[in-house]
Amino acid sequence: MSKFALYVPLKAKPGKEQEIAEFLRSALPLVDAEGGTVSWYAIQEGPSSFAIFDTFDDEAGREAHLNGKVAAALMAKVKDGDLFAEPPQIYKLDIIANKLPA
Repeated sequence: MSKFALYVPLKAKPGKEQEIAEFLRSALPLVDAEGGTVSWYAIQEGPSSFAIFDTFDDEAGREAHLNGKVAAALMAKVKDGDLFAEPPQIYKLDIIANKLPA
């Protein structure tokens, strides 16, 4: 069972919603290459609100993801200052229960 997670809310600047959605879609192949990332979700919570939620079996997998290509690409977008209304916050979560397909 995955015991660790990350939740990263993302707020788009006006007019940048589609670009953030495309950026998140483009990150999937990078995440697929990460052995320690069990599940990864890019979600749209509202018209300009997005988030990333991912799970890991151990802290090493979570740290590898935080130091990996997706995180680097996200931080590069943040540094550009063009897409996000505010810097994203990264929340480290502990999973206490889950239901997954067999």
